[in-house]
Amino acid sequence: MNRNSLKTYAPQARRDFINAMKTRAAFYGITESRITPMQVKGDVVVIGGQEHPKKIAETRRKLEARIARHGFEQTMEALAYTWFNRFAAIRFMEVNEYLENGYRVLSHPDGKGFPEILDHADDVDLPGLSPDNIRKLKIEGNRERDVYRMALVAQCNALSEAMPFLFEKINDETELLLPDNLLNSDSIIGKLVSEIEEKDWRQIEIIGWLYQFYISEKKDQVIGKVVKSEDIPAATQLFTPNWIVKYMVQNSLGAMWLATYPGSEIKAGMKYFVPPADQTPEVAAQIAATTPEELDPEKITFLDPAVGSGHIVVEAYDLLMAIYMDRGFTRGCPGHC
Repeated sequence: MNRNSLKTYAPQARRDFINAMKTRAAFYGITESRITPMQVKGDVVVIGGQEHPKKIAETRRKLEARIARHGFEQTMEALAYTWFNRFAAIRFMEVNEYLENGYRVLSHPDGKGFPEILDHADDVDLPGLSPDNIRKLKIEGNRERDVYRMALVAQCNALSEAMPFLFEKINDETELLLPDNLLNSDSIIGKLVSEIEEKDWRQIEIIGWLYQFYISEKKDQVIGKVVKSEDIPAATQLFTPNWIVKYMVQNSLGAMWLATYPGSEIKAGMKYFVPPADQTPEVAAQIAATTPEELDPEKITFLDPAVGSGHIVVEAYDLLMAIYMDRGFTRGCPGHC
């Protein structure tokens, strides 16, 4: 993995995403110094002399309320991070072919200059995406940005069923600040695709490294100072390299299993396992007395002490999978097969 490219990309991406949120907020009459009043007239809402669809009135009110609670800068930063997380997750899933619709949403597998889903927006099965509406927009011509925005929001809503913590239904201030120039090569999506090598997206570690580098500038700003509650993550969170995670998991979960089943085949795959040292007869007897004679893998629970990108959980899952198979389970089988 090319960490240097991530280290260069992510801090700039944070600035780009925050600026994109501010630009979009200003489009709807909200800046750090002023909130332009809205006026509803029939089917439209007028903001600073500019007409917008009436439906945005409620979402703008939600944005105003959020800014009142948390302040303008913190709100922009939080929404920027939300969209950064979503796009990074979608990029990881599309490269690894995890998206159920079968089409890439941020890029094209053939390297074309537009997302693959644009070619299939009128036949892809995504919640809230009307094929008739998409065809109508395509016939009108020059509506690619609108088609793409609808497809992207629909994809996020589809993912909300599996990951509601990251892809909650988009019908609030989050969607309001989604930029509309996302098909440009220099957009926040264009840079996400072009500035990070595709092969790096095939490694799960990229999520954690992106996060660490994304907040690196914020960390430098707050470290060593009295830290506000909203800045605690930036000041305290670090991504743990994969070999350290393996070491932690193999010498906790793996060590527990091997203590009961020292001949288990899982040991062959535990590169970072440290065998217990020889003990005196007295200590060895105490260890033997507290070591269970058998373990049921279905009753083993694992606590991730530092839940962030889920890096430790992923490694624990893989080791638990090996433990299950060691006990006679097979992949895709609900029980012994």
